[in-house]
Amino acid sequence: MAGLTAAAVAAVCFLAYQASANAPADLSVKPRTSGTAAPSVSPSGGPKQPAKDPLAVPADSGSGERVVYALSDRRVWLVDAQGKATRTFRVWPSTVDPVAGAYKVSSRSGSVQGSDGVQIEHVVRFATNQDVAIGFSAAVDGSTPSPDPARKTGGIRMKRADGDAMWTFAVIGAKVVVVP
Repeated sequence: MAGLTAAAVAAVCFLAYQASANAPADLSVKPRTSGTAAPSVSPSGGPKQPAKDPLAVPADSGSGERVVYALSDRRVWLVDAQGKATRTFRVWPSTVDPVAGAYKVSSRSGSVQGSDGVQIEHVVRFATNQDVAIGFSAAVDGSTPSPDPARKTGGIRMKRADGDAMWTFAVIGAKVVVVP
């Protein structure tokens, strides 16, 4: 037992010596910094870019009151007349996407059966692609199923609360901007 204690004390003393050998002589002195800071570097070697706010309205989405749908982010923003997002939420797209561009809400349906057989509500249609009508909707049962890749469908599903907000915001003629 005495041998273990002596070994432990020796190890602690050795580590204390190493720490003191690497510590600055005066701990109260702040390290000097040059007048210019070196730029941060990303893991790829290029300059580090500031982190993008994932909830910020995409810069290339126009101006004024609008619905913005970002295809790659699978996210929608409801934007007021001053350009500020009043709500943003994730969505689940179907198999046919709208082409990037500006549209207007062309039709709405309070409640219908979706092409996948699920009862949906608050359908807001705004585009057509490949002869498929594209619009936002929410499943009455709250489901967000994966679309059948063999079928061409254009429903962009959202949670029911988000569907309620979309229904109130996106009336006939409302602007919808789709960005990549």
